[in-house]
Amino acid sequence: MIKVLYNHSCSKSRAILEHLDENNVPFEIIDFVENPLSEMELKTILKKLNTDVHGLIRKSDPLYKEKYADKELSDDEWVKILIENPSLIQRPILIKGHIAMIARPVENVKFFIEN
Repeated sequence: MIKVLYNHSCSKSRAILEHLDENNVPFEIIDFVENPLSEMELKTILKKLNTDVHGLIRKSDPLYKEKYADKELSDDEWVKILIENPSLIQRPILIKGHIAMIARPVENVKFFIEN
């Protein structure tokens, strides 16, 4: 089963759920805004994505631009910021076993699901 890290206010997250549903792919929704990730969960997701914390930050988000764009922070500081401000996390994220992907664009999801 695929886990979907989901933000209910994100149109791309809703589109991924629709895509999975239309293709009869079983999935579990993890709303990381309503149920924030722990530090361990976020670090595990980073490993599954094979990226550092900077690859997970939404640099287009107004909060990032206003508060964090000019700051030089450690990876651990960024992890704490993402936990406290889940809107800064790239989404949606699909997790399948030991691998994960940021599910954009939707066309890339098909390969992830089938392999």
